[in-house]
This record gives sequence, C-alpha cells and structure tokens, in this order.
Amino acid sequence: MKSGPLLGILLLLVGCGEYVGNSESIRHWFIDATDGSTLTIPPGKFEFDRSLVLRANNISIVGAGQGRTVLSFRGQRQGAEGILLTGNGIRIEGLAVEDTVGDAIKINQSRDVVIRDVRVEWTRGSHTDNGAYGIYPVQCENVLIEESTAIGASDAGIYVGQSRRIIVRNSVARHNVAGIEIENSTDADVYGNHVTENTGGILVFDLPNLPVQGGRRTRVFDNEVKANNTPNFAPPGNTVAGVPAGTGIMISANDDIEVFGNHVTDNDTANMLVVSYLITGNRPTDVNYDPYPERIHIHDNVFEGGGVAPDSDPLKRLVDATGMSVPDIVWDGYARDDVNPQICIYGNGTADFVNLGAPVGFVASFDLGPNRCTLDSLATVDLAELNGM
Repeated sequence: MKSGPLLGILLLLVGCGEYVGNSESIRHWFIDATDGSTLTIPPGKFEFDRSLVLRANNISIVGAGQGRTVLSFRGQRQGAEGILLTGNGIRIEGLAVEDTVGDAIKINQSRDVVIRDVRVEWTRGSHTDNGAYGIYPVQCENVLIEESTAIGASDAGIYVGQSRRIIVRNSVARHNVAGIEIENSTDADVYGNHVTENTGGILVFDLPNLPVQGGRRTRVFDNEVKANNTPNFAPPGNTVAGVPAGTGIMISANDDIEVFGNHVTDNDTANMLVVSYLITGNRPTDVNYDPYPERIHIHDNVFEGGGVAPDSDPLKRLVDATGMSVPDIVWDGYARDDVNPQICIYGNGTADFVNLGAPVGFVASFDLGPNRCTLDSLATVDLAELNGM
C-alpha cells in the first residue's frame, strides 16, 4: 500500500458512514499509482465528475463492501467510463460504482483480472440513457467475476468480450438489457448466478467485424434465469436492441456450448433460444465469420412457464398458428449445407422443442427426434491461480 499523507487521509475516513468527500484524494491515487499499488477505500460515498483512469500492473482497489463503499458519478462531466483500467494483475473488490455517463468499470487488454463483491448500478432504473456496460472486461485473459451485482445497463450488466479463460459466478444481474453476456470469447464458465428482470438473461454471442471472433467453449450451468421480461431499452442500432424481451438463455452463432443444470422459468418470449446470425436478416460481409451455431449441448435443465407473450414476429405467428405458448427450447433451423450442426438436446424433463424452419419459410417442426443426441462435456475453466488475489 502506498504510504504518506494520502494513506493517512484515507484511513481517517474509516467509519464515517455516508461521508461524502475526499474524492480528490482518491482521484490523485489513480493519477500517481504505479505497479504494485493498493488503494483501500473506507465506507462512505465518494463523488466524481470525471473518469478514474489507470494503466499499471499488480494493482488492488479495495473497499469495505459493495453496500458500504460507493463511488458515485452522478455529476460526471468528463470521460467515457467511470473506471478505466489497463494492466496485468488487477483486483477490484468491495465497492459500488453508480450512475456513470458511459460504462461503469472497463478493463481493457489485461491479464489476471479479479472483480469480486462489486456492484455497478444506474439508480434511476432501466433507461436508454444509462451507460452501456456495467462490468466490462474486453480483450482480456484470465478473468474472474464473482459475488457481484449489475443493475440498469442499457447494453449488458456483466459483459466479457473478445477474451479467453473466463469465470462469471455467484453474481446477480437485473434490470439490464442483457443480464450476462459472453461475446466473441473462448473458454468461459458462467454458473451460480441469479439473472432476473432483464430483457435477456444470459447471452452467448459471436459477432462479425470484431478484432477477435470465433467464440467457443462456454459452459452455462447451475444458474437461476427467471422472468427476464423487461422491455428492451437499448439505444437503437445496438446489437442487443434486437434481443426480444422475454428471453431466458440465448446462444447466437457460437460453437461448442454446453447448457446444463439451469432453472429457467417464466421468460415470456422463450426460455431458450439457439439462433444463427442470419436470423437478423443481415448477411455478414466478413468472409472469415461463421454465422452458424454448432455443437450446442443442452441437457439436464429445468424449464418452466414462459413463452406466453413472445416479443418476436416469427414466434408470435407460431403462437397464433398453434394456439399454444412457445416451446421451451427454440432453434431457428439455420445450418450449413450438408453439415449436421449437432444441436443436441436431452434430459430436460418435460421441456418441449421447436425447429422454426427459418431457412425454409418458417415451416416449423416440433419433432425433437433429429436433435436427440449427446456430446462430450466441455472441460472446466480452472482459474485457481486467481483465488488468492
């Protein structure tokens, strides 16, 4: 920990409860910090009018808990993020970041990142003018997000993009457009999370025209994904603006995905969607991009309720034609010519299924038989080396 007058000032604030002040000392720490620095922030509310930016290695920013140490950016006038960090060996723990103009906590091009007991929130609730991303590591490797909370993001509450070796666990996402999103990333475990009252609960996407693509090997398991029916409030033109309100878990254009042991309930469009990028109606111009989901393994989940008020024209037409709710598991039916996409589904109790038949004019099939198959389980993502951070 850095010594000197700054540390003394910070420690004097311990126990001051809702004390609002000394934000300037915290801001100067971000300016002066070097490799190996630690900032310990006591309980209180600290207000900032500009971003806090740091590029350094082996740093720790530690508060007294996500309900006790609050960094408020309600009066922010400068900067695109609340906190922007770049470096290897980053730990953020025990604090909240509220009401940023843009993204709450962005960590860019970093390795060995731990975000623990952190809350990001836009306190006015779901609103298009809220920042896009809450917890936002991008182009990172070895990322652990745990025991954290994301509320009110106009894109994704917890978003990990273009990254490798990721764990998102035991966290809460609510009132975001996307609760948790893994995008264009490889080797991710998403488990033990409570995801509710978002537009879409858990999204695993691969998108074209990004520096890193070809996302694969994500496991989504042992999550509670409930009633993600919040109307979509993403700004027009954003990718997630096309996510139907009422989506539980959605896999788009990703390969080698395993979804198991989840409790997915009361999502009004569909509890589970597996789709190609082509369902958007757009044809990718990136010749290296693969728009098809393949080797998707959906097994041993509990699906209940849902599908009663779809926010999707093809699914509305399906409901009108059948007089029934949307089946629990929906595949759009897109696949490469003469290639079995291996959308494998089994052991999900009474869950029902539909292949929408999008490539053939939305001629739907409710026959699970061609998709009753199994795949090898994916390997666990092991980030034991981060547990001590």
